[in-house]
Amino acid sequence: MQQMWVAGFRSGVISPDEQIKLAESRAFDDETVRQVVRLAGGGAALRVRLTNRYGTAPLLIGAARVGHRKAGSAVETDRELRFGGEPIAVVAPGAELVSDPVDLTVGAGEDLLLSLYLPESTGLATYSHQPGEIAYITAGDHSADVELPGAQEVPFRFFVTGIDVLAAPDSRVAVAFGDSWFEGVGTTLSANRRSVDALNARLTDGWVVNNGIAGNRLTATEIGESGLGRFQSDALAVPGVSDVLVNFGINDLILGAMGGQPSATAAELIAGFTALADRAHAAGLRIHVATIGPYAGCVYPGMPLLETQPTRHAVNEWIRATDVFDSVFDVDRAVADPARPDFIRPEFDSGDGMHLNDAGAAAMADTVDVAALFRTR
Repeated sequence: MQQMWVAGFRSGVISPDEQIKLAESRAFDDETVRQVVRLAGGGAALRVRLTNRYGTAPLLIGAARVGHRKAGSAVETDRELRFGGEPIAVVAPGAELVSDPVDLTVGAGEDLLLSLYLPESTGLATYSHQPGEIAYITAGDHSADVELPGAQEVPFRFFVTGIDVLAAPDSRVAVAFGDSWFEGVGTTLSANRRSVDALNARLTDGWVVNNGIAGNRLTATEIGESGLGRFQSDALAVPGVSDVLVNFGINDLILGAMGGQPSATAAELIAGFTALADRAHAAGLRIHVATIGPYAGCVYPGMPLLETQPTRHAVNEWIRATDVFDSVFDVDRAVADPARPDFIRPEFDSGDGMHLNDAGAAAMADTVDVAALFRTR
């Protein structure tokens, strides 16, 4: 049976130059960065996708390696990455570069370590700012070292958007496309307890790759390109995808205040969700949409928490009633406090009133109708 390339891992990236920032990017110069990558799906070989999407100068890759993680920064059974047969590569500003195939068998739920040696100043990096995982950084070229003792540890991911795996042609892949409730803010760092991880644990057939971006909005750019803007690259164009799970809305309603921007209206959100559904169906994909979760207990200042609740309720009622999606997962009802339904249940609250802890993320995953995933339309 002919195998095919499908997504085994994805990571949504943002620009380091945005007006609204939840975390600062950094530059590299004669440094090695080793990054943990948790695969949702496995295969007989892999290829790595590097990015310079928001860079303003060419990105020089002096060396790159990928391998099975042993523990911490220690790697075993690693392989050199090549690009067009060469060990050194340049990624143009705004571009993505896919490595040559690597003969390395990998499994679903396995941690890999991706090492990049960056010999010249990179400028501020294109990055994932809340991936829920660690990167190890050390001076000089240590890409081939087994371990990086004394390396700086940072909770970010740099210059990588995905790993594809060579798998059976009937492999089933879904994309989780949305905000921090997918990316995993509020869950335990390096523990893989995001809602998408919990959903993958429920699946007996197929897997879900995670293209959530914390702070991302459906209708407006910053943080990250808008959901409407990145839907083609981060959902429709993902190799092997058949289903898209969508979770947006909180940031559209309250995040813009950080940049002096108005909240999205119910009409704008409904039009945005409808546009995603139309585009998914035109591409032959199924789409599954979450209701907007509660956030009235958010501890961050300057957010329009109470005045946006009527809009949230109106959009949620429309999501529950409409027939434009293939299924709906009612996150709002699953995690809301019955006594105060605009607030997260105390046992699911990460502590900031806006994000879910490990138990809350698992409850979110439980709302997805797994029988609706990968079902023929």
